[in-house]
Amino acid sequence: MIKSIITLIHLTFQLIFLKLVEYKSFIQQFMKITLSLIFLCSISLLSFAQQNQVKKYKGTVVDSVKNNPLPFATVILLNSQTKQPVKSLLTKDDGSFEFTVSDTLSYTLQFANVGYQNKIIDLTNGSTEIVYVKLSPSTKLLSEVVITAAKSTITKEVDRISYNVQNDPENKILTVLDMLRKVPMVQVDGSDNIKLKGTGNFRILINGKQSALVAKNPSDIFKAMPASNILKIEVITIPPAKYEAEGLSGIINIITKKNIDQGYNGSVNTRYNNIQGGGINLNATIKQKKFGLGEYIGLQEQGNVTTEFGNSNQIVNPSKSSLLQLGKRTVNNNNLYSSVDLSFEIDSLNLLTGNFQQYNYINNEYNNQFTTELNGDNSLAHFFNLANDIHKKNVGYDFGLDYQLGFKEKKEKLLTASYKYNYSANTQNADAKFLENTNINSPNAAVPNFRQFNNAGTKEHTFQLDYVWPLEYISFEAGAKAISRNNYSDFKNFNQGLSSNDYSLDSLLGNSLNYFQNVYGAYNSYQLKFKKWVAKAGIRLEITTINANFNAADMQFNQAYKNLVPSISVQRKQNDFNSYTFGYTQRIQRPGIWQLNPFIDRQNPKFVNVGNPNLMPVTSNTFELAYSNFKKGSLNIGLNYGFANNTIENVLSVGSDTITTATFANVGTNKSWGLDVTANYPFTEKLTFNVNAQLLNVNLSGTFAGVSYKNQGFQGHIFIDANYKFEKGFKASTNFGYDSRYVLLQGRDNDFLFYNFSGSKEMLKQKATLSLGINNPFLKFRILSFYNNSQNFMQRNFDQMYAQNFKISFNYKFGKLNGTVKKNERGISNDDVNRGRNSSIRGL
Repeated sequence: MIKSIITLIHLTFQLIFLKLVEYKSFIQQFMKITLSLIFLCSISLLSFAQQNQVKKYKGTVVDSVKNNPLPFATVILLNSQTKQPVKSLLTKDDGSFEFTVSDTLSYTLQFANVGYQNKIIDLTNGSTEIVYVKLSPSTKLLSEVVITAAKSTITKEVDRISYNVQNDPENKILTVLDMLRKVPMVQVDGSDNIKLKGTGNFRILINGKQSALVAKNPSDIFKAMPASNILKIEVITIPPAKYEAEGLSGIINIITKKNIDQGYNGSVNTRYNNIQGGGINLNATIKQKKFGLGEYIGLQEQGNVTTEFGNSNQIVNPSKSSLLQLGKRTVNNNNLYSSVDLSFEIDSLNLLTGNFQQYNYINNEYNNQFTTELNGDNSLAHFFNLANDIHKKNVGYDFGLDYQLGFKEKKEKLLTASYKYNYSANTQNADAKFLENTNINSPNAAVPNFRQFNNAGTKEHTFQLDYVWPLEYISFEAGAKAISRNNYSDFKNFNQGLSSNDYSLDSLLGNSLNYFQNVYGAYNSYQLKFKKWVAKAGIRLEITTINANFNAADMQFNQAYKNLVPSISVQRKQNDFNSYTFGYTQRIQRPGIWQLNPFIDRQNPKFVNVGNPNLMPVTSNTFELAYSNFKKGSLNIGLNYGFANNTIENVLSVGSDTITTATFANVGTNKSWGLDVTANYPFTEKLTFNVNAQLLNVNLSGTFAGVSYKNQGFQGHIFIDANYKFEKGFKASTNFGYDSRYVLLQGRDNDFLFYNFSGSKEMLKQKATLSLGINNPFLKFRILSFYNNSQNFMQRNFDQMYAQNFKISFNYKFGKLNGTVKKNERGISNDDVNRGRNSSIRGL
């Protein structure tokens, strides 16, 4: 039956999207998908309803004395006749539980919790809703017995693996970027670039949604954000059909704490790092009856930090020459970011939520480039000293509104309608002045000082509809989505007159780009869940239309393409501790504004960066096989294989003017085999040990500018940390990590080591935590190098970065809460755009 439904859905979606092309109205297209989706849902759900007769038992477990909810109490559903267990679960944070079972049998419920007397309720009277189950505290006293259990930091589901940040004892002192180093399959390289399974082609979501906070520079934001505000980090390598098909290697979903309960609570975190500067964060939540408010605001300021950089280039074609460039840069950064969550429970079936996020990131840089260019006989050809004064400002915000409708006969059946608006703008102003400029070959050819400006960004509207219907053994999901996206860039270059201080516009180096992209999608997925098997399968159809124009050049181009994207995950539970998981998915990589932007960034005149508006999307295929064991601690071992053609690669070329240009092009073929190992083991009740390791064999090939390239090799990382819990609230941790070279189409980068030590002390009745830490105490600087080779040139770029830094933080919690408020279980998550930037030329 499922196969016939999927076939019907596929044919219907094909007809829908062929019809969509004939319409220009964005809203008309979305409504057509929505109406067709509702029709399909009705047919599918009617079919299931005729075949399944189920009953639902639900209630809440509370303390009989204090009347407080009891989370994590054990609830066992027994067959009344055989007395054999049918299902078991733990109550949620609010003490609630729910079973969905066959309507043909009678049942008994058994309740148990540490420190409370067991209780049994006979359900043969036909009652399905138990308002409160009151457990009485046990009168028996345990003499000198302490029961302790280390909470696992890693959990595995059928299509994802999660790192529970709140269970990590270092969450009070580490930033989110530091914590990402511990997350399975995630790496943070020496330049603080985040990678998933060895690549930057993935999506980052905040609470399942795209966020303006991480639209451009997620590592800069995560450096300023304390990990104490994060609940868990999910790595979704086989994304289900409800997610956009973008992200070749998967999705990183960062889930923040949302303790919006009756009453109020909050926390204040202050910190200082001798390199990254000082920061303060405030997190507060308030819940009164049906209204809930959650607010998070943070500020990070970094003072001036000075480091060195360098570039060298040996050119053999079109003529022999060499270039050496050394320089110093001084940078400072300011981050301000905030988030507001609102909720209103209209009644038990209707929920309205809203979210607003914004950020303001300012980067100031001043650098000097000392450049020497030699002829083939090593004679001096050109020497100059260029000073750049650069100001960058990134601002953004997003607003989302979700309406969730439940159903009386089954509250887990949900219909959600969502709208989201995203805006991000990035401006760059650079003032370049030649302090010294000598051209031996053309001594009379003066080069003017120049200024360049670029204003780029994205405006995005998203509409989405989701429908979820969970039954006893099968869950059905369907949805439709429409995105209207406008990427824009306006760039100008001004040259100073040789005989005056006036600047005039250089029309050859300026232009304006408007890049309009509409994405329409619809999905249908099913999850089957039995005693030992869980399977999730789905299919997503997307159609993309593009219209772009260059105002100055009077050029425009149009593209349209569609993708049918399958995904499947199967998990086999061998017993309560062991499971095997297999998954397959197909993913799409659409180029983002930083890859499309044709702005010619020539802050370094000999090393130029420019985007490519003609980039096409990339499709990849990924297979995974994993084993998980949670008997004592956790162990996850995974094998994966992926391949993609026509991948977007960062490539270099050298012209007859000896200028190196870095851009993006669809020139690569990528194949990789990978092994992932993550482990968490409690040696004792006080000492825990964690390992996160990955090894990849990467094979890259491609042709660019008439030259064929092929590069292959191993790359990977390993992260090890140990945590010890002392008496009286003292904790200590030590970490060690190694990151290997990464395989690039035209070269490689270098490997590096890192290590740190930290400690913390809880005080003021566990409401406050003081933490201290040091990174790389025996290494002040780290050198990051990139090597690029061609039959025409051989190039090396290096950056000096601070490795050694000291940090201190203080965290204080306040308030008192009881009860909980619901939040929407479905929402918008735009994960379909690659935000990657050019990173090959490291001079600036």
